Amino acid sequence: MAFDEDLANRIRELTAGEEGVSEKRMFGGLAFLVNGNMSVAASSHGGLMLRVHPEQSDALLAREHASPLVMRGREMRGWLRVDTEGVGSMRALRPWVKHSLDYARSLPPK
Repeated sequence: MAFDEDLANRIRELTAGEEGVSEKRMFGGLAFLVNGNMSVAASSHGGLMLRVHPEQSDALLAREHASPLVMRGREMRGWLRVDTEGVGSMRALRPWVKHSLDYARSLPPK
């Protein structure tokens, strides 16, 4: 499944002008990196894949449409998925992207 181009464009709009942001095709989706650290992606499985501070994971998982990211059968702490329904508008998407950008920006550049 290809990633959602509309979602990628909305992420692009939210990250426009942010210093150190680049795009890279990864895992079949389109990822947005901050200083080389993956932040958020339009997922090939639909919806959003994002990186957040691990200590915020539980609180963010309590939000509607959010679930843990599971890779190879293992839950990845600090990584979340947000269903398409949870990012259907800019108003819904903006806080997710902000959490992810803030965390990626706190990491050392690669």
